[in-house]
Amino acid sequence: MSAPDGAADGPDLADEAVHERIVHLAFGGDAERYGRFVDAVRAAIPPDVTVVLRGSVVTGRKWEDGRPFDADGPGTSDLDLTLVGGDMLKLYDRHYIPGLHAAPLSDDDPDVAPALVPLRRALCAMVGRPVNIQATSDLVQYARDVLLDQPYFVVLDRDDRQAELPAWERELEAKRAALAAATGDGDDAGDGAGDADVPGRGGPARP
Repeated sequence: MSAPDGAADGPDLADEAVHERIVHLAFGGDAERYGRFVDAVRAAIPPDVTVVLRGSVVTGRKWEDGRPFDADGPGTSDLDLTLVGGDMLKLYDRHYIPGLHAAPLSDDDPDVAPALVPLRRALCAMVGRPVNIQATSDLVQYARDVLLDQPYFVVLDRDDRQAELPAWERELEAKRAALAAATGDGDDAGDGAGDADVPGRGGPARP
């Protein structure tokens, strides 16, 4: 995988240059808006998942025809967000490669990952353009990186989020306890039933 803190692999793609390109192209040069975007993803996606951006926002040009990002006008190019690892693949109803690579949650397939729909809706509103959210395995990510040399930009690296795990687990346990109290089923508080609000553990992402 690429280096932490936003490294993008591929020819002539320096970390800082890619970061600046993404902020300029997709966020109108507003670094604070980009920060809010990252914070929204961080709040919704478990710390054991790496989140990357792919596509024309990383390279500046569309892969299909070489046209610039937003060539058809502001907000016309989408953002391709990929969730790598964790249990993200379990959230998707359709896969390109079963158990390894999911079909993206997008305008073309808006219900393929119901648990992530609130997050996608919030991100689309935040950036004023379509945001596609795909899940993939570490194996496919490795192949796309090393074998196919496909550029990407790390938005959140799970190696840098280890300190978030205890708080995430405490929140999960609190939700389990609240659900058990609401249902009067205290004996099942630790059986995972309360994972309904935690993506990758049976429920929707937090908006």
